Amino acid sequence: MRYVIVTTLNGESLKFHDEITTEVCNKFKVRRTKLPGHITLKAPFHSENVDKLMDLLGSFARNNKKTPVYIDGYGSFRNDVVFMKTTFSEEAKKVYTDLENLLKTQSWLPWSRNESGERVFHTTIVSKRIKDKFEEIWNYVNKNQCNFNIYFDNISVYVWEENTWILYKKFLLRD
Repeated sequence: MRYVIVTTLNGESLKFHDEITTEVCNKFKVRRTKLPGHITLKAPFHSENVDKLMDLLGSFARNNKKTPVYIDGYGSFRNDVVFMKTTFSEEAKKVYTDLENLLKTQSWLPWSRNESGERVFHTTIVSKRIKDKFEEIWNYVNKNQCNFNIYFDNISVYVWEENTWILYKKFLLRD
């Protein structure tokens, strides 16, 4: 099975992400991501048994507090990804680093080059086949103010089934 580990947005930030993503996809005839608004914590990976990993994530969530994250404006990778700029507070960076270190104790879990070093946390709006429409999309999203104070308050695991991502398990960090 294929899995991904994210922290999902909620409240007004999720509503805004859903609305702007829907507008961009409809207006520019581009494909929508199959995950709800989120920040990727661990890129997709394959596993036949994630029971031990779920136990580790559950324990981690119980032992860590939610931490501040800021969404402010837009950014892009090259001309093929447009995202909401997402900045982890120092506290959130520490929680993420601890999570990453925990995940790296699982020798079977692969890590790509873009998952190492200084992470560029982001919340993707669109990313598939947009190069020829990039400038138009970029100008369109930048007409919308995007500013949210949110929390890294969950670790959500999604599984790829029937051509979409389905929530497998969600762990809430402590208040």
